Parts: sequence; structure tokens; C-alpha cells
Amino acid sequence: MEGDALILYVQTHGVDEPSKSATPFYLSTAAAAMDMDVAIYFTMHGPTLLKKGTAETLTAKEGGAPLQSFIKQAQDIGVRFLVCQPSLDLVDLQIEDLIDGVEMIGGAAFNDMAARADAVISF
Repeated sequence: MEGDALILYVQTHGVDEPSKSATPFYLSTAAAAMDMDVAIYFTMHGPTLLKKGTAETLTAKEGGAPLQSFIKQAQDIGVRFLVCQPSLDLVDLQIEDLIDGVEMIGGAAFNDMAARADAVISF
């Protein structure tokens, strides 16, 4: 999706802090709906949110919608999901353990994208 602006969200929190899990997906979906080029970069514990089977049972608050609903909305509208290789090692995951549609990028690619972005927002 090529929009007028590039927004890069950085998700550092994972299943260890579910209350911080949904906001990047929600905001990125809204930005993509505004015709912006949007990506979420999952680093540190963030990749744990993308492990197959996790998002169906994880909620940001008790009784809330499962994280999967936020992920699906974001993917359906074209938000790119990018993951950091060293962070996969940190949380003992492989790219094959993650949901479909996740791209692995290295530090140089992330830095290039962040330098070109109109906004970089971290969670």
C-alpha cells in the first residue's frame, strides 16, 4: 500500500504485557485506512504476539476482543508486519512459528525505514 505518508510502529511488548498488545494494531489499521503506508516492527518481546495460536486467546483486557481480531483487521487493510531476527532468538522462536504474512528484516533495513518514515511510534 503506497500512501502519502509512512508511519512505522514499533512493538516491543509481547504476551508478558497483554494490555499493551492491541494499540499498535488498532492505530496502524486506522492509519492504513487513511491511505498511509504503514508497518509494525516487532522487536524485543513483540514477536511473541505473532506466534501461531497465541492471538486467538490473548486479550488486552479481560472480556475484550481477542488480539486476533485486531491482527486480522490490520493485515486485511495492508499493514506490513516486520520482525527482528535477533528478537526471535531472544524469545526462542523461528519465523516458521509465526503467523502467515510476517516479513523478517535486519537492523539496517529497519534503520533505513525509520529514517525515511514520517513518524516512528514505539510501544
